[in-house]
Amino acid sequence: MKIFAMVRAELARLWSTKMARLALVALMCVPIIYGGLYLWANQDPYSKLDQVPVALVVSDTGADDNGTTTNFGNDVADQLIEDGSFQWHRVSAKNAAAGVKNGAYDFSVTLPSNFSQSLTSSDSDNPRQAEVLLTTNDANSYLASTIGEQAVKTIQTSIVKTVNEKAANTFLDGLAEVRVNLVDAVDGTQKLLDGANTAVDGSAQLADGTAQLATGSATLRDGLAELQSKTASLPAQSAQLAAGAAQVAAGNQKIAGYGTQVAGVTQQIADEVPAARARIQQDLTDLGLDQAQIDRVLAGLDPLGQRITTGNQQVQAAAGQLNTLASGAQQVATGAQALADASPALVQGIGQAASGSNQLADGASQANDGAQSLASGLVTLRDGLQILEDGLSSGVSQIPDNTDAQRDAQAKNIADPVTLKNTAVTSAGTYGAGLAPFFVSLAAWIGIYALFLIVKPVSRRAITALHSPIKVTLAGWITPGALGAIQMVALFGVLAGALHFEIQNPIGTYGMMVLASLTFTAIILALNIWLGSVGQFLGLVLMVLQLVTAGGTFPWQTLPEPLAWLHHFLPMGFAVDGIRQLMYGGDAAAAGHDAILLALVLVGALVVAAIGVTRMTHFRTLRDLQPSLIG
Repeated sequence: MKIFAMVRAELARLWSTKMARLALVALMCVPIIYGGLYLWANQDPYSKLDQVPVALVVSDTGADDNGTTTNFGNDVADQLIEDGSFQWHRVSAKNAAAGVKNGAYDFSVTLPSNFSQSLTSSDSDNPRQAEVLLTTNDANSYLASTIGEQAVKTIQTSIVKTVNEKAANTFLDGLAEVRVNLVDAVDGTQKLLDGANTAVDGSAQLADGTAQLATGSATLRDGLAELQSKTASLPAQSAQLAAGAAQVAAGNQKIAGYGTQVAGVTQQIADEVPAARARIQQDLTDLGLDQAQIDRVLAGLDPLGQRITTGNQQVQAAAGQLNTLASGAQQVATGAQALADASPALVQGIGQAASGSNQLADGASQANDGAQSLASGLVTLRDGLQILEDGLSSGVSQIPDNTDAQRDAQAKNIADPVTLKNTAVTSAGTYGAGLAPFFVSLAAWIGIYALFLIVKPVSRRAITALHSPIKVTLAGWITPGALGAIQMVALFGVLAGALHFEIQNPIGTYGMMVLASLTFTAIILALNIWLGSVGQFLGLVLMVLQLVTAGGTFPWQTLPEPLAWLHHFLPMGFAVDGIRQLMYGGDAAAAGHDAILLALVLVGALVVAAIGVTRMTHFRTLRDLQPSLIG
């Protein structure tokens, strides 16, 4: 008997009666019913999330945001309802709790009463996070709860983006205002610098005048001393002295006038110091510097202000002394005239003038020292103002002068600086297509398993008539294998035609499906030959074991270590991976490797089956004489 003759005989047996034909057709439809219905039901569930009822509770009472009442809760609710990702139902907290409990809603999202207040609390003394409350009930649907958690995370991201954009806008607007104020500060500093330059020039003139005053007062002192010693010629010299004293008084009066002008300028500069310090401190605060940074800047400026104040005090004192000097010089002139009028009285006045000239010389010397200090201090002030002007100008140049539109664009980018660019090497397309390789492989196993309920593993007649284990084994394998290939044709038609899954390599995908079916046929054939009904049962156990180790839903790396180890040896994992690579347009070399592994398992299973047939041609076991307890 030939191999194909045995195959025809088996097929004839399966088609011999109406009941046999009905059973064969029903079992042939098992993979379509199992794989097709499951993949149809899960074809694209994420596209129908808008049919999942979700309760939305908005208890937000709003918040006062810079004089404007804002209710972020209502804004978020409007966005969610408009987006339509779920079937949102805006209800009360009581109805939401009851609905989640009784299954009317899969989960609920609650925006509490302090939602807006918390979102706007970042610039307050009590900053706090806003809460979004998710209430789930796994008794309704565990996956719905998981999807709800992801939805709330998406809501959270959207809220954070909105709040960050608003904060960034506020910051950039404030920075623009700081720049405007800095420009004003630069202009004011330039004016101060111009005034300081003028003051420096005046202080130089004052120093020259006080030096002349010191020299003149020293000469006066010496002259009065000599005059006092030469009182014999007092009458003739007194007239000359009166004229000279009058000239000195006029000069001193002029010098005192200059001193008063200088004192007015220095007093104005000193009066400007506190206001300038306050403006600088305010500008630094507006720039966002903390108190420690402001204190460090002011610590560098305060000594300069102190020197200005000290210099002003010295100038005021010198001006007073100059006025005193002018007054004394006038007295000298009057006294000199009186001396000219009355020599006896003048002699006494000469003594007094000599004493006064000593004081005048000392005051002139002090005035000269003060004028020198003032000149030095004003130079320091000018240099400091120049540094301040340069620093403020540098600060202005470092702050960009952006338009309102540019600041809005910058705020949006700050709020959401990263975008996800998803580049897929391959793409399944839908959730159902992602599960297809796993359920196709599982349906192939179930289909072959079901066929062996009516297909005889080997022909007893052939074993008796032929002593060719290979022919018997091949005949026993080809019959269910051919039927399995037909099952895969129907299942492939469901995937590509009915469910419209995109298959990148149709021929390769179908070939891998057929190879997997033939491999599973050889395995179940070997189990039946060696163990009979027990082997049929072990085929079911092996299916369950492969169901969890094939890596069809979660990556096989997540399995416990013993199951992950089995993944590398059980054939369904090779079938799932190979169909994935070919169906999604992946690595053809990887699919070829999986095909080789399946072929090796196929050949190995056929060898084991052939050995079992060889045993059956030479020996009879108790199983051959006594029915199995199973089946």
